[in-house]
Order: sequence, then structure tokens, then C-alpha cells
Amino acid sequence: MNIAIIPARGGSKRIPRKNIKNFFGKPMIVYAIDVAIKSKLFNHIIVSTDDNEIKNISIKFGAEVPFLRPKNLADDHVPTIPVISHAIKDCINKEILFENVCCIYPSVPMLEPKDLKSSYNLFLKNKEKFCLPISEFPSSLLRSLKINKKGILKPFFSENELKRSQDLKKGYFDTGQFYWGTKKKWLTSKNLHLGSVGFKIPSWRTIDIDEISDWKKAEIMFEFKNKYN
Repeated sequence: MNIAIIPARGGSKRIPRKNIKNFFGKPMIVYAIDVAIKSKLFNHIIVSTDDNEIKNISIKFGAEVPFLRPKNLADDHVPTIPVISHAIKDCINKEILFENVCCIYPSVPMLEPKDLKSSYNLFLKNKEKFCLPISEFPSSLLRSLKINKKGILKPFFSENELKRSQDLKKGYFDTGQFYWGTKKKWLTSKNLHLGSVGFKIPSWRTIDIDEISDWKKAEIMFEFKNKYN
């Protein structure tokens, strides 16, 4: 049995009330709830929040909010694992039955049910590991530059300065959309990335929405996806 846990605190600073801010006619968190519902993978879709307005909106659109997250787990410095671990323990205490947990972040308007389904199949083949979405960096990290206080550039890896990008190893980043793991893995791990399995998602469907500029870019990407995908 699977559950989805959507961690959605109320106190986002850079985009106030980001998780319930209107995005093309819906509160942002509704896209996460909808994609979980449409995937048909979950027996329960749980929202972990410290905020009553987020709680009410989540319930209205089909999620469950069986507890409110404590304030010490709701600031912007708390990592994902302690938040999901708290939610898992609370679900266990409420006798909710499950084996696997998918943490789905609340600001994922580009995520599609097929992403959850395909990554779940990959996860089932590697259940001792976390499975997370990744995308390729647009250019090689091995050709990256740093800049000092005087504005002077210097390569991070000088040995690669004259090499062609296509001759260097590709680099990938965590797209920050979801994480699959067993209940045991979530409760015993300290690191989401080390030794995990990566599920590739096209870069044009990935964006981390932290700033207003990210939000505006997400609007453009969402319109493109709906028109051409």
C-alpha cells in the first residue's frame, strides 16, 4: 500500500502564501493533490501543514489532513526527511496502513501522473533506495566558472578549460518534485541523495519555484505544456 505526503507549510517568505497562491485558477497545492489522485497509486493522500487555511483547501480538493505539523518542523530551515518522518509516525499512530511513501512537493504544476507511475516502477526494482526525479544540467559542471570580488572569472576545474563540453561527463540535478521511499527508509535515513536511484524528467518540465521570477517562468512553461504537450 502507498501513501503520498505533501509537505506544505504556511510561512513561505519569498513568495508569500506560495502553496495556496492562485496559479491558473487553482491554489498551487491543488496541482500536487490532483497529480497524486490521477496517478491512482495512493491509498491515502496526506497533506502535512501547520496552517489551517492550507488544511481546509487541501481537504476541499481531495486530500486528508489528519494532523497539524508542529511549529518546530515548519520553518524554512527544516529538511524534508524530519517532516516526512513526523508525518509517517503520525499516520502509524492513527493506524493508517502503508508500506511505501511518496513525498510530493506542493509547487509542482509541471508534474504529470505518468512521472509518478514510471518512477514508481523504477522504485519497485530498487526498494532499498530512494527514487527521485533528476534532469540534466544544460552545460557541463566541469566547465563551470567562479567569480571573485573584483569580477574576475576563473574555472573551477582548470584541467577541463580547453576540453569540449561533449567530451565531459554529464551532470544531473534533483528537480525537487517528489521522492519515493519505503516507510523504513524514510524513518532510518539521513540523506535523500546518496546512493539513490534517479528517474529522468525532461528539463523543460522542471522548475524550482522560489522567487517571483521563478513563478513567472512557471506560468510560461505551464502554458506551453498545455498547448503543445
